[in-house]
Amino acid sequence: MEVLNRGLKVMDTTAITLCMDNGLPIVVFDLLARGNVRSLLAGETIGTLVS
Repeated sequence: MEVLNRGLKVMDTTAITLCMDNGLPIVVFDLLARGNVRSLLAGETIGTLVS
């Protein structure tokens, strides 16, 4: 809810609401940094977890 209240432009409002309503975590990370997607999928802590 803080993402919406603070007006952060990480994702569109609909996507954030769908994630919140369905209990899906949102991880904000640098998609373009080499290896970040692989590290995230491997369970490493990358970026910021929005809960």
